[in-house]
Amino acid sequence: MRQDVLQRFFYRTEDSGRFLVTSKRTGVTYFVEPIDSGKPTNLWGDLDPATNKLTGDYGNKRRGAVLAEDSLITKENGFQNIAIFKGSPLGEIDRRDRLYEEKM
Repeated sequence: MRQDVLQRFFYRTEDSGRFLVTSKRTGVTYFVEPIDSGKPTNLWGDLDPATNKLTGDYGNKRRGAVLAEDSLITKENGFQNIAIFKGSPLGEIDRRDRLYEEKM
């Protein structure tokens, strides 16, 4: 894996939601990147106490996911066995670990 991709992957993970898991069962390392389909339905920002109105829409910032077009997990960046799924990433990792163990 290229060093520049790793640096970008771990840059501001609190905003992107990206994280890395190394399975203690199999030793396989998983890169996880939550994908968001677009603008969130619930906007959030600062509540102006004088007007009681929401200011500074931060709805697209710090949402804990990236847009599909901003994904770093691509074959061009050196990733293999790429999958998009719904549900818990840790549940998917557990499923993949079980499949990996069955093959061994």
